Amino acid sequence: MSIREAVSVDGTSIVYRVTGNSAGTPLVLLHGWAQSSQCWGEQVLADLAADYRLIAVDLRGHGYSDAPESGYDDSANWAGDVAAVLAAEGVTENAILLGWSYGGLVICDYLAAHGTGAVAGAVLVGAITSIGRGEKGGKVGSAMRSAVPGAMSEDPREAIRALGAFGNALTGPPEGKGAASQALFGYSLSTRPRVRAALFNRAVGHDELLRNLDIPVLVLHGTDDSVVDVSAGKHAEELIPKSQASYWEGCNHGPFVEDPTRFVSEVRTFISSLG
Repeated sequence: MSIREAVSVDGTSIVYRVTGNSAGTPLVLLHGWAQSSQCWGEQVLADLAADYRLIAVDLRGHGYSDAPESGYDDSANWAGDVAAVLAAEGVTENAILLGWSYGGLVICDYLAAHGTGAVAGAVLVGAITSIGRGEKGGKVGSAMRSAVPGAMSEDPREAIRALGAFGNALTGPPEGKGAASQALFGYSLSTRPRVRAALFNRAVGHDELLRNLDIPVLVLHGTDDSVVDVSAGKHAEELIPKSQASYWEGCNHGPFVEDPTRFVSEVRTFISSLG
């Protein structure tokens, strides 16, 4: 694995990890709110790297990427982050963008600004595609609602309580997932409180983008997702002309944690279908 850096449109350093088949299809992984490029888990990363040129990004403010004081409310910055990584890796065509949760919104930011010229398809995993009051593509679930505003607090006791309660939503039933749950909790806690808050301090709608997308999109969403309501996934599926969907019955917000083998299989099948 190689750890690399790209400089975004506003000068922010975006750190990402590259591994896998250097001649394979570029698969760009964009994680969710208060997480990092390691959230996917060792099994998923290793299995995907067997087939693809895997590019796992730390979003701005997360992981090892810079955390600027401002700019999180500007879609152009998020779009620029993805564009900078693609440019640094010389990716000009056939990329697959896979976004979990907030990562789905970042994909939409990029596509709205830069189009689909470098992109062959996208995967939205428990994802939002818009954000702000009344946006159907940004509807959150009970776990997210109950975590706010405590999860944004600088008081460690308050933040730990809020993020701890949020934890099982990411892993599903905790049996056998204790290590994964602790890792995801750690990534959340290590994300600066001001960044956790700033990511929600914006409003943008991408419904028109979705209606006019000319690339295939796989919508993968758990029916029991308590962070991003399954209706957000169904909203995207209904709008995107070339959409296909996989709704996991009884699954919460982390399909790749609950069933890594199934997750990798469905991603592979989708990418193979693109020819």
